[in-house]
Formats: sequence, C-alpha cells, structure tokens
Amino acid sequence: MSGVILEASLLAAKLFLSLAMTAATVRILYGPRAQARVLRMDTLYVNAMLLLLVLGIDSASTVYFGIALIIGRLVFMATVAMAKFLMRGEVIE
Repeated sequence: MSGVILEASLLAAKLFLSLAMTAATVRILYGPRAQARVLRMDTLYVNAMLLLLVLGIDSASTVYFGIALIIGRLVFMATVAMAKFLMRGEVIE
C-alpha cells in the first residue's frame, strides 16, 4: 500500500513541478521588468532542481542528487551576478 502512495505522490510532484516550470517560463517571456524576469528565472531553476530530486527518488539513483547540488550552487552565483548587474550595470568591478 505504501508503494502505491509513494508512486502517486511522485507522479503528482512531477506534474505540479512541470506545471510550475511552464508557468515560470511563460512569465519570463512576458515579464514586465528585468527584476521580475530574474526572479522568475530563479524560480525556474529551483523548480528544475526539485524536479531532479524527485526523479532521483523515483529512480533510486544518486546521480540526480549530485546534479541538483551543482545546479543549486550555480543558481546562487548566477542570481548574485544578475542582481549586481541590474544594480550597477557591471558584474566585475
């Protein structure tokens, strides 16, 4: 019984995360300002990272967890760089 609940939960998580990624992508394309686009891009990356974690749980493979960790590190650096660029107009001082 718990296997059925786990499979249903993983399927629902994949569906909702895919839907959230689609909504974030649409918002990136039609965003009103650059700040809103940066925020949606960050949301898209977090949803992609969570989807990788769900896929790792579903397949019982540790490869997905390592990829999610790398994405998390890169997203943080990219968000800081984009915020710095939007505030000052340059990334490297």
